[in-house]
Amino acid sequence: MSAAPTPLIGLITDEIAARGPMTVARFMELALGHPEYGYYRTRDPLGRGGDFITAPEVSQMFGELIGLWAAVVWEQMGRPAPFILAELGPGRGTLMNDALRAARAMDGFVEAARLHLVETSPVLRAHQGETLTAHAPAWADRIEDLPPGPAIIIANEFFDALPVRQFVRQSGDWFERLVVSDGDDFDFTTGREAIADADLPADAPEGAVVEKTETAAALMGTLAARLVREGGAALIIDYGHTGGVGDTLQALRAHQHVDPLTTPGEADLTTHVDFAQLARAAHAAQARTFGPVGQGNFLLMLGLAHRAERLAAGKDRETREKIEAATRRLIARSEMGTLFKALAVTAPALAAPPGFENT
Repeated sequence: MSAAPTPLIGLITDEIAARGPMTVARFMELALGHPEYGYYRTRDPLGRGGDFITAPEVSQMFGELIGLWAAVVWEQMGRPAPFILAELGPGRGTLMNDALRAARAMDGFVEAARLHLVETSPVLRAHQGETLTAHAPAWADRIEDLPPGPAIIIANEFFDALPVRQFVRQSGDWFERLVVSDGDDFDFTTGREAIADADLPADAPEGAVVEKTETAAALMGTLAARLVREGGAALIIDYGHTGGVGDTLQALRAHQHVDPLTTPGEADLTTHVDFAQLARAAHAAQARTFGPVGQGNFLLMLGLAHRAERLAAGKDRETREKIEAATRRLIARSEMGTLFKALAVTAPALAAPPGFENT
């Protein structure tokens, strides 16, 4: 697993030499978030010229439907004015820009919204500032830094990039998967001491891998506690599952899968979100949850088919075909429709949000 020398590789190698094998979570933390060399601190990773494309770049319809979702939730909340409209990891600001344009259909929503973006990347903050300048965004490094008050919080493909720990089943016990270095390459190994943890399944087969998203669970706990205390709702959309065993760590570079250990700081590292664990963390904070539901069904419930039909009306054949292709990508089982899921988290008194009425 040879890695071309970079400053970040040198820093990771030095830390392993000084402290011993590194957890997968620590490796992800440094690879993605090192303040000087981390992946998200140094580049715009989105779009065809980057490493991956998210749903807001697939079609304006995605953000528009999220905006209408937020507007209806705001009405369910009693139309508080002002209120906090926040997005976690807002990319270039594309989703929020489309959402606010569509949400103008709800009288008073945009005027009442105070836009806050939770973003640590200087590169992406600059893009967001350009895209959303008309809405006077404010930025925060953490959820805890958002001002008080009722809030609607959106997180699209945010939780998948949070660090996870991995555990491997060997000889009837669980051992933590660790990263080691021989000075030139990184590789996986396992810790020497067996891990006694009631959350790790006792009946898993030999060689099984389990991921624990402690960072994501803690963040969800903070988010849910805020909603219970201040009022409001959050919408989380990401790719993931509802519990199980498996190694989902992956790296993307230039839209191609690469080895997660070879290019830290140069590739996007993600894992599949454990929605069941997020829901448990929200319930522990006394919040309500709805879903998860597949992204395809969720968007169809919000009116995607009707919006696509209206968007295509009167357009030339090429434009209609592009709209049809984008719609398929968002909802088809073979694309984003099933793997990607939506989860709503709300204050206890709030009714089921749009798209979750039957969950």
